[in-house]
Parts: sequence; structure tokens; C-alpha cells
Amino acid sequence: MKLVFAGTPEVAVPALDALIASDRHEVAAVVTRPDAPAGRGRRLVASPVAERAEEAGIEVLKPARPREEGFLARLREIAPDCCPVVAYGALLPKETLAVPARGWVNLHFSLLPAWRGAAPVQHSIMAGDEVTGASTFLIEEGLDSGPVYGVLTEEVRPTDTSGDLLTRLAFAGAGLLVATMDGIEDGTLHAVPQPADGITLAPKITVENAQVDWSAPALRVDRVVRGCTPAPGAWTLFRGERLKLIQAAPVLDRADLAPGELSAAKNNVYVGTGSHAVELLWVQPQGKKPMRAADWARGVRIVHGELLGS
Repeated sequence: MKLVFAGTPEVAVPALDALIASDRHEVAAVVTRPDAPAGRGRRLVASPVAERAEEAGIEVLKPARPREEGFLARLREIAPDCCPVVAYGALLPKETLAVPARGWVNLHFSLLPAWRGAAPVQHSIMAGDEVTGASTFLIEEGLDSGPVYGVLTEEVRPTDTSGDLLTRLAFAGAGLLVATMDGIEDGTLHAVPQPADGITLAPKITVENAQVDWSAPALRVDRVVRGCTPAPGAWTLFRGERLKLIQAAPVLDRADLAPGELSAAKNNVYVGTGSHAVELLWVQPQGKKPMRAADWARGVRIVHGELLGS
């Protein structure tokens, strides 16, 4: 089939690579978000998908909005059979959805109808799911509500961050997306409506959502830290400044600390929660690079009874 691929961040690149490598399909063009400012100099930078497409010699379309007439005219001119999508980052209006004969097919990183929305992997980890996965589905105007073509499952490991899990799903999902394109082309794959039960939502995780509540149980604190790593980054307050929490671990045999209370030994830093303590392993003070929590604690000279979060 002739394809126009839509995607923006690094997580979409494995799927683009897999489609380019397929001997059954032609990636005629790529749709991605416009160049965005990045770095200290706020220089405009192309998306990872745009960079990969340009390396492969594929035409790149960067509409500010996917309903722009110029973009729609070019899409109709290309006349794709199908448009696979991975983390494109913009809503597709009805007139855009109508262009490809076989629709727009999204690779979504959850087992639909669970975790519909922008942050399915983060929410899955924060909810304590033991199993998640990826789904391919036909995009409709609703939020991730279209009929499903295929799924794969993936174990959520006890130490997974959202970055770890998303990386595995990106590569496994790339194969699922190619297999979906194959099945659509030869007519052996048909989309099945999602069940009405089991719908959960996964809205974008904001910086405010990523603040750790030390009155929560230790397992909840651990899930928030892992779910918000690498982005937006779990954090707390220490002496009035933000302290980013990069890695922590529950310590289920210690419950002698009040919520938020710090205890520092030579090589360990513990914090009390609503249940057991957690050990801080890696942190990042405001304006500084990531460091081992024990090194941070020695530098700031924690006072007995000092609290995080206040």
C-alpha cells in the first residue's frame, strides 16, 4: 500500500523504520508537527520523525494544523491508501480522516479500551498495572475510541520507568503496526469495536500532577516516581526549592519515619511516607545535574527531623 506516516517524537521512529523496511508498503510522505524551539538558545529543531524521514529521502509535511487547505490538497494529491499514526500530537478533523481510502490507523500504547488518551504508559505504571500492551485501531473522531485491529501484551516490570516501558512498546508495537498494514492490504484483518466496559482515561501528566504526596503509601510514591520518569519528572520541595526525584525504592521493613521525614546515613537516604519508608537513590536539585541521593544529602547537611514537601 501507499502510506503517509504521521508521528512526531522519538517513540514513533521505530514504527517509521519498520514501515520503510517493509517490502510490501511504500512510505510516500511523513506528517509531523512543525519545528519547535529547543535547548538554551531556543533554536527551532525538527522532530525526530522529521529528521529520520529526511535521512531516508521521504517528503516531510509539517502543517500547523492538519485541517489546513494546503496540507489537505497535498495529501489528496499523494492519495495514500492508508495513514499509520504513532504519537502524532494533533487531533485529526473529519476532512483529514476522509482522505485515505482505508483510513488512519493508530498505534496506541495500551490495551484499549484501557488508558485512552495522551499518557497511557505513565498512567499504567502509576496505577500499578502488572500487564499492559499496545493496540492498533482505526481512528474516529472520538478519543481513541475506534475499532481495534490488533493487540500485543507486555509485562510491567517492578522497576520499570515510563521511559523503559515505552521504549519496549515502541519496538514491539512497530511490528504490530506493520502486521496491521499487511492484514488491511490483503483483507485478512478486520477491526473489532471496543467493548463498552473497561474504559479508563489517561490525560497528559502535568508538572503539578508529578508532585509527590508523602502521605501516600510507599508503593504509590514509587509508582509516581517511576511513572513520571523521564517526563515530566517527579518532584518535591526541599528548603523551598524543587528537588527532582529520579529513582527511589520502597523499604518495606522500615516504618519509623513520619511522612516526608528525612533520614540520612553515610550511603543511604530514607524518606517517610504514609506507610513504609522509601530510599532515595538518584535526585536532581534545582539548577544542577542528577546525582546520587547520598552525595546530595552530604552536600546539603540534612538536619534531624527535616521534611521534604514543605
